[in-house]
Amino acid sequence: MSEDGRYYSEHDDRVGNFTAHKKKGRGPFRGKMYSDINHRPRSRGGGGLNPRMRFEDDDGDVAMNDYEPVRPRYSPYGSRPSRRPDSWYDRDGGPSSIHVTVKPGAERGASNSASNRRGWYKITIPHGKAYEKSWLLSSLEAKSSVPFTPVQFHYDGNRAVFFVEDSTAASALRQISRKITGKDSYRIAILIDQSNPPPSIANELKAEEIEHIRQCMSKRYDGSQQALDLNSIRSDPDLVSQNIEVVFNRRNSMRTIVKIIEENIPELLSLNLGNNKLHRLDDLAELISKVPNLKILNLSRNELRSERDLDKIKGFKLEELWLEGNPLCGSFRDQATYVSAVREKFPKLLRLDGHELPPPISFDLETPTTLPSCKGSYFGTEEIKVLVTRFIQQYYSVYDSTDRQGLLDAYHDAACCSLSIPFSPQNPARSSLGEYFKESRNVKKLKDPTLRARLLKHTRLNVVAFLNELPKTQHDIASFVVDVSAQTNTLLCFTIHGVFKEVDSKSRESVRAFSRVFIAVPAGNTGLCIVNDQLFIRNATTEEIRKAFVTPAPTPSSSPVPTLTAPQQEMLQAFSLQSGMNIEWSQKCLQDNEWDFNQAAHIFTQLKAEGRIPEIAFLKQL
Repeated sequence: MSEDGRYYSEHDDRVGNFTAHKKKGRGPFRGKMYSDINHRPRSRGGGGLNPRMRFEDDDGDVAMNDYEPVRPRYSPYGSRPSRRPDSWYDRDGGPSSIHVTVKPGAERGASNSASNRRGWYKITIPHGKAYEKSWLLSSLEAKSSVPFTPVQFHYDGNRAVFFVEDSTAASALRQISRKITGKDSYRIAILIDQSNPPPSIANELKAEEIEHIRQCMSKRYDGSQQALDLNSIRSDPDLVSQNIEVVFNRRNSMRTIVKIIEENIPELLSLNLGNNKLHRLDDLAELISKVPNLKILNLSRNELRSERDLDKIKGFKLEELWLEGNPLCGSFRDQATYVSAVREKFPKLLRLDGHELPPPISFDLETPTTLPSCKGSYFGTEEIKVLVTRFIQQYYSVYDSTDRQGLLDAYHDAACCSLSIPFSPQNPARSSLGEYFKESRNVKKLKDPTLRARLLKHTRLNVVAFLNELPKTQHDIASFVVDVSAQTNTLLCFTIHGVFKEVDSKSRESVRAFSRVFIAVPAGNTGLCIVNDQLFIRNATTEEIRKAFVTPAPTPSSSPVPTLTAPQQEMLQAFSLQSGMNIEWSQKCLQDNEWDFNQAAHIFTQLKAEGRIPEIAFLKQL
């Protein structure tokens, strides 16, 4: 640090006048130092730097990739700098130390004034692209001895760049260079240069300028069409006369436009931004949520070079788009490819560059739709329905009893059986499905082939012994949905979906949902014999729990209870005939409604409309 409070690198690289170059050993063909490479050379006349040189392109627009000036012409005969142990680049080619370069200017002889303390500094992190922004800034803040406010953080190539407006903060950041370890034990270097104010600060619009822009936009708004015409607004006479530049490539200009639109015309339907030398659409994307009804957008005769630029604004639900006159239009091999690429980003587009497009073929997922209700069981034929329904009724009457040994007759001698639950709980003992976990053969979670083989139960004796060890259950027959998926003369495959509860538990959490796939072969004249049984158990959903066991299943019997009176027997036959339910379910419905025929008919109609009467209720006994 010099006496006047300014920072210098290890070498005095000031090049303020031409005579300084004629000193011995410091000629114009000397090797370039880092500070020379990173700053734009002075003009031949030795004049000072143009304060806007580093940030503006030929058009006066700020470009994010223009922060680093162009390198001076390479001099093949320049003297080579000596290789010192503490050179600027380590053996791996990365920066090994920090260099603070203060550009000479009008204040060279000034003392350590307040304006000097509040100067702007550009902070560059080589290879900073490899680090996440939040981690990088928090690491710097934690290590720095002085708090700092990063301004306009961005990535420039592989570098991370931001600005600070404080020489003290810049000095503190200088001190922590290579003291933070990043990925692969790489020590993060920090480079600091004195800088002009960043574009987002230097080009901020004043309140009176914003008001002039608002008035200009008001004159260009057509309320009858809800259309705003900002074509060539940068050359609008009202703004030019006030020396106001509206450059859409500058963030402050576009954000001002977006804010005015948001506050005054959120109902905007059409926006014309043609002839404004736009080459990026990042800031225009902020308008998507502000004007959700925008249908027409004109971007013609701008500087958009790639169709990827359109990705920034594909959130607009546009019906008409103008892109003619942009370089990107010439990057397609034919018109069809051009239309296809644009329409991929704007699927509702009807007109492109003034030309009508064929109606889009798409599914409008945003249109509210009512999904059809879930259909009931599928059996294929009435004969299969009778066979499977009788089998299910007999099987679960035994399965829900206190002794499941009676299931031996339901399984083939070479039958196999498995159980799966949909996940592997971290703590099986505390999981609500923990009692099933030890027998779960979920092949998606279970990778051990030996364990897979052990959990597959073979022979009917082992299968029934395994089923006997499972918790005692009561199944809700009314919840069953049966799907017959395959049928041949020698094989039948069907799946049962439903709910059950564990009779030893009083908690509603004991209600489970299940799917069970049976593969069976004929046995005798009318029976089935199971050769494969796959049981899948999960926790029931809230809706499944709410509907569970609402309609109690009747006690199976082959005929009505003989103690019924003659009028009751007559009513029962009439109710069964009209409802289509078998005698057992008809009797249950009448009994639950105290033999009030009309009330029972009303309840039956309501439950049937809700799909809460199982198929088994309509199965006539043979």
